[in-house]
Amino acid sequence: MLPKPPPREASLGFLYLPPFRVQGISVAGEQVALQIPELDIGFDIGSCPRAALPSKFLALSHGHMDHTGALAYFCSQRRFQGMGVATLVCDKRLAPDVHAMMDGFSNLERQKTPYELITLDEGEQIEIKNNTFLRGFAVEHTAPSFGYTIIERRTKLLEELVGMPQEKLRELKSRGQEITRELWIPLITYIADTEPGAHLLTPQVRQSKVVICECTFFDDEHRGRAKIGKHLHVEDIAEWMGVLECENLVLHHISRRTHMGVARTRLDELLKPEDAKRVHLLMDYRANKARYEAQLQEAEMNQNA
Repeated sequence: MLPKPPPREASLGFLYLPPFRVQGISVAGEQVALQIPELDIGFDIGSCPRAALPSKFLALSHGHMDHTGALAYFCSQRRFQGMGVATLVCDKRLAPDVHAMMDGFSNLERQKTPYELITLDEGEQIEIKNNTFLRGFAVEHTAPSFGYTIIERRTKLLEELVGMPQEKLRELKSRGQEITRELWIPLITYIADTEPGAHLLTPQVRQSKVVICECTFFDDEHRGRAKIGKHLHVEDIAEWMGVLECENLVLHHISRRTHMGVARTRLDELLKPEDAKRVHLLMDYRANKARYEAQLQEAEMNQNA
């Protein structure tokens, strides 16, 4: 009997949530590597698909192997492909171990791979694009772990000045009077491994337009496993949906034991229909392909109208 060929490698999950693409691969315990191309940022690097390399920033959630296993390869390949030095972002508690990992590979290869490491404390942020910032926040897991929110800073004319002639506004500004106020708009929140807690209920998380969050377990009998491993269960997601204001919730880090059809059925059972429509499974290739094809068809119809 002839031997079987090797199993096919998984394709990247893909969702277009205007104006952002959410793409990558995420399987609990195996590999997590996600990208938001429009914002030049990736989250975690348990494996390194080619699509991950253009990310100018790579934010690490925590040190588990399925989230960091391809870190050195990512940094090396960016340089090898002429894409520049990798800029890594992490919880400051991870910094010594990240440096140790990179030093270990430098010793092994007998050559040094350059990289930049930016560390964040709770609530600190860095600018990743003009007026767009990456803010870190602590979550609860079995290892030190961070979530991240991408926030856009906008300025808006003070309400009492709306409708005032431009000449008058310029005059007020020349006198040193403030005529605008700052608005901080949460765009995307990324959460990897975590247990439920107050960190999921902060305004920056609840009000993000897109929330990308782990949901490892879906079976009723796995509630205990979720609690021990400090992961989210689908019933936690159902409870959370009562306060989430996001336009889209993307679930990732689903266990390979869970069929996507079963996961979708559980969501439909637990959520109100209007809430279920907001929830997407990153690795549900069939549903996401159908959704994207419908988007293409709609765009073509609008163009021809």
